[in-house]
Amino acid sequence: MDEKLDSLLEREHLTLASIRQRAAAFGIDEVLLSIILIIILSGPISKATTLEAMIAVTNSFLLEYMAIKIVYQTFFTMQYGATIGKIIMKIRVIEIATLSNPSFLSAFNRSVFRIISEILFYLGFIWAMLDPYRRSWHDRTGRTLVVNG
Repeated sequence: MDEKLDSLLEREHLTLASIRQRAAAFGIDEVLLSIILIIILSGPISKATTLEAMIAVTNSFLLEYMAIKIVYQTFFTMQYGATIGKIIMKIRVIEIATLSNPSFLSAFNRSVFRIISEILFYLGFIWAMLDPYRRSWHDRTGRTLVVNG
């Protein structure tokens, strides 16, 4: 356990968001981003005549989808301290050094490492379940905590 983090949480009367809250926020965000993807790809998918053609359309948009996720995560985390899913679940992201919304660089770093964790079979998310402060890889690299709200 990290005594500095323990004293910080106690001094500021902060409680860590539960894994269940974080998982629900993740699910909400993924549904919202999937709806955006469906809207964007509705034209090309409607023109696809086979399942393989539909898969090709979605696969061709993979990098753009990752970019959308990074922009979404960065903007909302930097601006509001939470994505829409986190706002609904009443949790927020704070930068450990300032106890406020993460800076652009911290939010961007967090967003990029979140994508890396997803690509690597969600190992960074599993890591959060084992960490006493529920920090995923993107929390560690972004120097952030997810707290109740």
